[in-house]
Amino acid sequence: MPTKAEIKAAKKPIKSKVRTGDKVIIIAGKDKGQIGIVAALSPKERKAIVIQENPENPEQPIPLNAVTKHRKAKYQGQQSARIRMPAPLDLSNLMVIDPASDQPSRIGRREEKGKLVRYAKKSGKTIVDKPNISKEK
Repeated sequence: MPTKAEIKAAKKPIKSKVRTGDKVIIIAGKDKGQIGIVAALSPKERKAIVIQENPENPEQPIPLNAVTKHRKAKYQGQQSARIRMPAPLDLSNLMVIDPASDQPSRIGRREEKGKLVRYAKKSGKTIVDKPNISKEK
């Protein structure tokens, strides 16, 4: 039978100040100083996968904090390969880039028009969660 603390923890959503699609800078680790975009987020483990846009091939982004996996050929005629895969980063090693000044900033929450929104503490500007990107045909 679960305890009261376990029930309470299960009901309470995990809040993260970093969201998928945010432009972030890595502040610690082997890729310190690199700027990228959060591709995937795991708030329960407090981890994020960060990728960087590739100017040469936009369809294949560059993974940050990448690790090399060696894949052995399974059958004759197949090539063995070294594959670069993104490794998750801890959220404490990331800072969101302020959209107004393009500088790293801490993130806060405040209530605007009855909704809780994120804002950059450096400039005080509200951070838009999902920008509207219109695709032209």
